[in-house]
Amino acid sequence: MVKILSIETSTSICSVAIHGDGELLSFLEIHEPGAHAEQLMLLIERVLSMAGCNFKEMDAIAVSGGPGSYTGLRIGVSTAKGLAFGLNRPLIGVNTLQALASAAPIKEGEYIIPVLDARRMEVYREVFDWELNSVDELKAEVISEECFQNFLKKGRVYFVGDAVQKVKSIVKSENAEFLTELSFSAKYMGEISLGKFKRKEFADLAYFVPNYLKEFKALHSKKNPLLNL
Repeated sequence: MVKILSIETSTSICSVAIHGDGELLSFLEIHEPGAHAEQLMLLIERVLSMAGCNFKEMDAIAVSGGPGSYTGLRIGVSTAKGLAFGLNRPLIGVNTLQALASAAPIKEGEYIIPVLDARRMEVYREVFDWELNSVDELKAEVISEECFQNFLKKGRVYFVGDAVQKVKSIVKSENAEFLTELSFSAKYMGEISLGKFKRKEFADLAYFVPNYLKEFKALHSKKNPLLNL
């Protein structure tokens, strides 16, 4: 059995899961903004205990590689890289949006669009077909009535993620289905991680960095010490 430890910290939710051959063995998450740094290693130790495993039994370490929160992604990726290096295990980078897309059961000919809140009326989004192939590239987009109409005209389109309500308030179509019960989580990373493991699609420990999509910018505040460097 291939056992993979998955870490998801791209949003305010901090979650960890262990999968065996793609099936969920144990899972924990905390819905607490800013808890990633303090709670992540504790969650990892607890899910290992719940699954009756130890670190050395893990065949790989998978981590959400973005897009998402700058701070959250840095913490998750740094932790995953440290574990992979210390255990001498491969590191697997997982597209945050593709992992969530894999959680929604859709039929042939349908599309799924995960949307991650990027503040104001902007979202990070990517369009996948029923086989989880990317058919419209990952990017940040300001939501308008015209968004996604080329896919909505073709048939059923499912929207998932923490920006679903934002999209629902503007994008109108009888083919649009808004799935509010699904959120970004490590428990959805199993299938994609296993596929990458079998194909040996491993990240380079020395050079792997999260896909922030937007460059990090220091807050323009007189109290911000970064602006005085």
